[in-house]
Amino acid sequence: MNIREESLQKHYEWKGKIEVISRAPITDSKELSLAYTPGVAEPCLEIQKDYDKSFQLTRRNNLVAVITDGTAVLGLGDIGPEAGMPVMEGKCALFKEFGDVDAFPLCIRSKDVDEIVRTVYLISGSFGGINLEDIAENSKKFAIYPYFMMTSTVQPL
Repeated sequence: MNIREESLQKHYEWKGKIEVISRAPITDSKELSLAYTPGVAEPCLEIQKDYDKSFQLTRRNNLVAVITDGTAVLGLGDIGPEAGMPVMEGKCALFKEFGDVDAFPLCIRSKDVDEIVRTVYLISGSFGGINLEDIAENSKKFAIYPYFMMTSTVQPL
């Protein structure tokens, strides 16, 4: 069996390369109340008062969105966002294994730069960083400011 065949077999076996695991134990009603309601209201109110606390009180400080539209995946070209998912999952696995950074793949069904930028902007409050990956459109058409990780500001040119 060659590496391509073995990789395909492994992908069927793995059914994805990443998963979400809770960092908060929830084994009884008290732990549920601390992690969710009613206790979760307190960190919400702290973040409401000070946006920067979202990096201290949530996983946002260590969470990256790996985003593609599937138009330039590896040497395969425009294979579509869903077909690009195995590569995006692989990138997320690399973030975790080599940098201990949690990453989440997001495959966008659009080739429109303004729509992609708008989508990234709309979801940016959930992430500490954004990795645009395997997008064919000239990257100069995207303006993601260097202070993005602190301000979550994305602006189209």
